[in-house]
Amino acid sequence: MKSALFAATAAIGLTLLGQAARAAEPPYLDDRTDAAAVIRSLYNAISRHEYARAWDYFGDTKPAKDFDSFSKGYEGTETVEVVTGNAGSDGAAGSIYYTIPVAIRAVDKGGNGKVFAGCYTLRQVNAEIQAPPFSPIRIEKGALKPSDKDLGEALPESCGDSPPIPKKDAELDQAKRAFLASYADECDPEGPAGRQIGDPTVYSISYKPSDDQPDKTVRLFQFFCSTAAYNESSIFYFSDAEQSVNQLQFAVPELDIQYENGNTEGKVEHIGITGFRTVDRLVNAGYDENAHTLVSNDKWRGPGDASSSGTYLFRNGMFALVQYDVDASYDGEINPETVIDYNTAP
Repeated sequence: MKSALFAATAAIGLTLLGQAARAAEPPYLDDRTDAAAVIRSLYNAISRHEYARAWDYFGDTKPAKDFDSFSKGYEGTETVEVVTGNAGSDGAAGSIYYTIPVAIRAVDKGGNGKVFAGCYTLRQVNAEIQAPPFSPIRIEKGALKPSDKDLGEALPESCGDSPPIPKKDAELDQAKRAFLASYADECDPEGPAGRQIGDPTVYSISYKPSDDQPDKTVRLFQFFCSTAAYNESSIFYFSDAEQSVNQLQFAVPELDIQYENGNTEGKVEHIGITGFRTVDRLVNAGYDENAHTLVSNDKWRGPGDASSSGTYLFRNGMFALVQYDVDASYDGEINPETVIDYNTAP
């Protein structure tokens, strides 16, 4: 009885172990639609220890003298991660040849990983001139060398005529992530001219901190947020000289506006400032690259005869409010009054 129970328990244990092993395998992938898909499928087969399938991705020129040598070469490999770059192509004699940058991280059974990088060449025989059996895209050759870089950094920029991989813009990516994390649900999904949310206008600003310091360059990211009948709001992020990306906040005055006889359609008697507050967006704003200023113009109604406008000057590595104009009269004319002026001496 004990023997039978032990055998049943062992069988269950082996079944569970087999299920766990299968669960750890990557999902089956056999995609031969383009060069990158073939390379991913190759290393998927190797990660799943399906060496006959991996062998079949190669054309007439095989990667080893025979299949046994090929499969034994991967005996110590548990899994393989792979990244690919942009494939270049060239037509010749009824075939299309592809060259593609590849980097892999091969992990052995002990969990140790090694990175290799290089280029693969693949060939697609023109399907129109083939006779059965059909031959899909196959690998002609590949040469990967050990690399001491991380997987993503080891990927070659290009191979042969393949287009270079676009350089990563870490600051732009950081600004996009910060904007989308805070405003994806709050801002309109699409802006003017079909611009998608999170696609900013980028400005580079060069300045000299002081006479004894070299020039520095910072970047300004303007993200569209929302639009109404006559106003459009933007949110700004700023990358300083140390490449730290932060959202800009803007000072605006609290206004005390007094009209004759308390009639807002009448004559403006007084515009005072009772304090300041900060806002996270500017209305109808634009950056003047020559004057180094951000200028906003908030229309209080469609004709624009009543509005408020702020000017923020970039100096000493930051934006500061230097002028604020208010047109508080709904008289059909544009006649703003400057209530803050730090452009001139008192």
